[in-house]
Amino acid sequence: MTNAYSFQTKLLHNSHKIDPATGAVSVPIQHASTYHQFDVDHFGKYDYSRSLNPTREALEDVIAELEGGVRGFAFSSGMAAISTAFLLLSAGDHVVITEDVYGGTFRMVTEVLSRLGIEHTFVDMTNLEEVRQAVRPNTKAFYVETPSNPLLKVTDIRKVSGIAKEIGALTYVDNTFLTPALQRPLEFGADIVLHSATKFLSGHSDVVAGLAVVKDEALAARLGFLQNSFGAVLGVQDAWLVLRGLKTLHVRLKQSQQSAIQIAHYLDAHPLVRKVHFPELEHHPQHDLQKRQADGPGAVLSFELENEEALRAFTKHVKIPVFAVSLGAVESILSYPAKMSHAAMPSEDRRKRGIADSLLRLSVGLENPDDLIADFEQAFAYVREGAAVK
Repeated sequence: MTNAYSFQTKLLHNSHKIDPATGAVSVPIQHASTYHQFDVDHFGKYDYSRSLNPTREALEDVIAELEGGVRGFAFSSGMAAISTAFLLLSAGDHVVITEDVYGGTFRMVTEVLSRLGIEHTFVDMTNLEEVRQAVRPNTKAFYVETPSNPLLKVTDIRKVSGIAKEIGALTYVDNTFLTPALQRPLEFGADIVLHSATKFLSGHSDVVAGLAVVKDEALAARLGFLQNSFGAVLGVQDAWLVLRGLKTLHVRLKQSQQSAIQIAHYLDAHPLVRKVHFPELEHHPQHDLQKRQADGPGAVLSFELENEEALRAFTKHVKIPVFAVSLGAVESILSYPAKMSHAAMPSEDRRKRGIADSLLRLSVGLENPDDLIADFEQAFAYVREGAAVK
């Protein structure tokens, strides 16, 4: 039974470990869009690949096993997964959502769902009283990002899920930053787990994909209907790439996390850094909560410099990380939330949420952390030089 294995082993030894037809140890890529039916009254399991495809099905089965759910769903992007899951809601419904949520989710909620008559309230999900006060008679869902993007705030999944259950609402959790290797929200009462599989799950900056997992068969039927109806399914080549990436998830994330911890402590002690957001640091407000509900802090952190001028000097001279959108790859990625991940969020809304124009987000990759720190140090020299000139 694969359930008896550790997570590390289940990445390799799961229900799709071997192709039953050939014994192949790699899932076959099935390009067929349609399937011959041998009986006019009894169709086979597969009829049209938007509805079901063997390669995509393998990925969906594996992510469901890893998250501890009953069924998984693979989509053409993380936002396709999130958007399709939001289609479980109807006009007149209300959703309570993490205030410093990913910019694409913010855009979907504020500019698309609102146009469809679905209301929303952004709250600081770390404040349970604020969460309760946001509840309305028509509240049907709570949307949680934990740790949040980009301020790494940590939400108590069990307690928010408990509030949702009191009123018969669903709890969505975006688990992109931690993956099931470090956090399994369904175990804490969440109903739907969402991933941008573009990030740590695939891990190589070479695929765009989204995943969802649910723990209830009735909810799985509803989401499956929407996946088929909306049709934003993942292509077979990309499904195979995510399956391959999953095999090394444990070792990649373990190494990246260890390096992120080292770099976070370095930045936290640096005189040119105003603040570091990372749940492993003891001064992080939800440090203890993170230890209770996750097996680690992950490999993404953010840090604030003195001002935007310092940020520009730093990003101009840092050499190892790529300066780009996205995260969770083998190479370290340095991002500027104000103009990248959260560009869809108006500047006033960013400021209200504490997303400063001097904030950088770092996704730590597989480089030697000492090399990264040395690179940061030489970049900081230019920040000092600029400050001295002034």
